[in-house]
Amino acid sequence: MVITSVLVANRGEIARRVFATCRKMGISTVAVFSDADADSPHVAEADAAIRLPGNTPGETYLRGDLVIAAAKAAGADAIHPGYGFLSENADFAKAVLDAGLTWIGPPVKAIEQMGSKVESKKMMDAAGVPVLAELDPAQVTAADLPVLIKASAGGGGRGMRIVRALDELQDQIAGARREAESAFGDPTVFCERYLETGRHIEVQVMADTHGTVWSVGERECSIQRRHQKVVEEAPSPLVEKIDGMRDRLFDAARLASEAIGYEGAGTVEFLADEKGDFFFLEMNTRLQVEHPVTECTTGLDLVRLQLQVAAGLPLPVEQPAKRGHSIEVRLYAEDPAQDWQPQSGTVHRIEIPGTVTEFDLLDRPGVRLDTGVVDGSVVGVHYDPMLAKVISYGESRSDAAHLLATALQRGKIHGLVTNRALLVRVLRHPAFLAGDTDTAFFDTHGLDKLSAPLVSDADETVSIAVAALADAAANRRKASVGGGLPSGWRNLPAQAQTKSYESRTSGTHEVKYRNTRTGIEVDGLPGLQVVEATPDVVIADVDGVRRRFEVARYGDLVSIDSPLGPVAVRRLPRFIDPTEQVAAGSLLAPMPGTVIRLGAAAGDTVELGQPILWLEAMKMEHKIAAPAAGVLTELNVAVGQQVDVGAVLAVVEAEEKE
Repeated sequence: MVITSVLVANRGEIARRVFATCRKMGISTVAVFSDADADSPHVAEADAAIRLPGNTPGETYLRGDLVIAAAKAAGADAIHPGYGFLSENADFAKAVLDAGLTWIGPPVKAIEQMGSKVESKKMMDAAGVPVLAELDPAQVTAADLPVLIKASAGGGGRGMRIVRALDELQDQIAGARREAESAFGDPTVFCERYLETGRHIEVQVMADTHGTVWSVGERECSIQRRHQKVVEEAPSPLVEKIDGMRDRLFDAARLASEAIGYEGAGTVEFLADEKGDFFFLEMNTRLQVEHPVTECTTGLDLVRLQLQVAAGLPLPVEQPAKRGHSIEVRLYAEDPAQDWQPQSGTVHRIEIPGTVTEFDLLDRPGVRLDTGVVDGSVVGVHYDPMLAKVISYGESRSDAAHLLATALQRGKIHGLVTNRALLVRVLRHPAFLAGDTDTAFFDTHGLDKLSAPLVSDADETVSIAVAALADAAANRRKASVGGGLPSGWRNLPAQAQTKSYESRTSGTHEVKYRNTRTGIEVDGLPGLQVVEATPDVVIADVDGVRRRFEVARYGDLVSIDSPLGPVAVRRLPRFIDPTEQVAAGSLLAPMPGTVIRLGAAAGDTVELGQPILWLEAMKMEHKIAAPAAGVLTELNVAVGQQVDVGAVLAVVEAEEKE
């Protein structure tokens, strides 16, 4: 069988990843796109692209009939599902085959068997793979707590909830079902015993149609938020230190694959303890988000192998040996310090220094960038807010960690709040560097500390002062007076000029500066000596150390990058329009979304942190809570209403304290 044209039934980063390998193999590419993704890079890079009318996953990427019709219209002879959406949907895989197209994935029966996490555990138990017992949600008792609710049909943290109190169980099950239905089109959930701490270890498998099954290598993905992986690495530091664990893991993964007649790329996931005992969690019958770390440590192109297996070719005779260490982090448009609040808006710039390649194998120490966005891309509310996967490869684990942390810190990521600071602090944390990672890493080491800005208060003050000087230089460039002298020139001592900025983390900063005979002076910063100030670059001595600051502007947003660390502020207008002010206690929509539940009514007395309403955005539910104890004087929304970012949802009048 020869594959000549591949449609990727997906979007963003994974579509670009598959296209990259197809181009190297001489295979033409077809993209599908929703209206929200019309300007996405994956659309521009494909040889052909077909529109799926609508914006939500249910209207577009979850419509298997439309995807297959697109493949036929574009002349594709194979479909690659990527990950998420329809990638583990057995009915879709069957429909692809029934349409006479090649399915780049495992057999339909294998997807069916592993598609239900409930049934797959029973099958693995019967095959001799260690499992955690499943619990019927209707029969959970206080003795079973804590429990983890999971969506049977999907992953990625959607439809997953931890329950520690029995009276919360039914509400959490209902919420998990809503998320599962929205993300996967299947509301089925189940429960299992929740281990507060553990190590998430998974094995990449690759099987051909000739009976060969490889356990390619293991990955550790223990650092997670909301049960979704944030940092992934290969090999696992836990497996590295426990004799015989890798062999036992590989044997279990092969046993699981052979039990269902698996073909293609897949991942068998386990939950392990510090002693090296492990339990089957699930098998993902698709390519994983974190597959690049396996590629870096084996030299294999897993997408190429997927395509070759789908074409009926055998795997190579020899399985490659493990080499070096690779770490991947998921760069998200979200605010970890605000309950992982997702962000939407324009990515003005994304640039990671030290990037050796994009979507390709690393054969020497360096950084690989797999991203679904480019400068100017817009992150909407309909899909996951992951901006990029940043992957490092080094000869040792410490080399890979330091290389990746430095690349992230020095990266230019302008326009949206991201989890960049959290990623850098994790990679540099002593516990991480020692290999002491588990699923409770954020709770153990303090999310507030890990998500703190990368710059100190003093360094942020310097960077904001530099922004004012660059803005002043930009203003001078725009205007001049007679004789060619710059605007604002005086032949006598002048009063200080003032510019004000708003920092998301530290509030309002007022910068006062003046031009003197000896240069520019900034009030309160005697250690700052300006060497050169242009609209885009300021060179200054900071307490005797020369620094270079690069300044970029996007409307009122000012981004300052320097070796001190990244800083982003909003330029405040000199005069504030009173009509733009909002009442104290107002709850503003943190993102565009749809109101799906109300937790209180106008006139109710509410407590600090009490849920007022829930928004659905980016396939997740987001709780909007009371900012203080008091009275809910206004409730401006109803269930089903769509709201824009910044909309006033409600107003809580705080109770007076004696």
